[in-house]
Amino acid sequence: MIHPEVLDSMMPYLAGQYGNPSSIHRHGRMARKAVKKAREQVASLINAMPSEILITSGGTESNNTAILGVAAQNPSCHIITSSIEHDAVLEPCKMLSRKGFDVEYLPVDMFGMICQADLRAHITDRTRLVSVMFGNNEVGSIQPISELTSVCDEHKILFHTDAVQAVGKTHIDVRNLGVDLMSISSHKLHGPKGVGALFVRKGTHIDPMILGGGQERRMRSGTENVAGIVGFGQACEMARTGMRKNITYLQGLRDALIRGILEAVPAVTLNGDPVLRLAHNAHFTFLGVNGEDLIIKLDEYGVAASTGSACSVNVQKASHVLSAMGFSSEQIAGSLRLTVGMFNTIDEITQVTGILKDVVRELRAVSPFKEKYSFTE
Repeated sequence: MIHPEVLDSMMPYLAGQYGNPSSIHRHGRMARKAVKKAREQVASLINAMPSEILITSGGTESNNTAILGVAAQNPSCHIITSSIEHDAVLEPCKMLSRKGFDVEYLPVDMFGMICQADLRAHITDRTRLVSVMFGNNEVGSIQPISELTSVCDEHKILFHTDAVQAVGKTHIDVRNLGVDLMSISSHKLHGPKGVGALFVRKGTHIDPMILGGGQERRMRSGTENVAGIVGFGQACEMARTGMRKNITYLQGLRDALIRGILEAVPAVTLNGDPVLRLAHNAHFTFLGVNGEDLIIKLDEYGVAASTGSACSVNVQKASHVLSAMGFSSEQIAGSLRLTVGMFNTIDEITQVTGILKDVVRELRAVSPFKEKYSFTE
């Protein structure tokens, strides 16, 4: 949900102040000033310089720009990513593989975590880019990014992280992390959809993917989405000033949700790292239940959930994340992701726990696995 203050900040640029930032007249100058301020707000959230912020249409474009932009400067190089990345990373990597690039996928353990030693073992003298997400969009596990970037720094290899799920929900300082490229999306911060950014560390060179009028310092052409950018900036500013309070609140809701479900529902497991996880993420496996059936039943009660990534177009497919973590097909089928936000309340957590308990009991009563498991209350 877009924050009301974010929407208020956008409204003038959807109506009266409709100038093009590339124009030199007064309306254009006003728009350019608004974009400049927003860029500073985005940069401030992650301790970057404004000149290191490349405005994009969101996380997918940011990921594609980082990966394809580096690849374009290093023909047929070696690229390392992980087996649990978002499709916005995996798909451009697959395309590069078809074009002759050597792409390798790091394994993960049962919690979805990458080992520094595995990264070190995969590096070759042709490796030019490592792309590992900050926090997984399905199971919520947070990777040891600083440990991974230290390895890349030793070998002078660029490091990109998809931090779409994490920015605003955990403290991120790009200077301390040591990343060269980082993807951000506005709507994960209660900002507008269709806008985001790619942090490009000063001195990091990538080829532009969108050519035309040379906007965004000739790195991303196209007339700027001023209202969206302004809203994005406002969302980043609010995330920065309310960071400590917001994280504490989200973690409280998340932990109450996890605790409530584990206590109320038998034969359920929490997936992902139990400690190093995103503040808003809770991911479970309910044995003997189909996750898609769970989603449909929960939706009848007004509860929105998912079995995997929420960013694939009308497609429910077996989770490559859980598969990489060693889950069986039955465990994958019974998995469900629930996330909390700043507009949720502890009363809603209690409601969801009760609803889920009843729905799981109902579905297990007709489950083909009911003889296999003893679902005692």
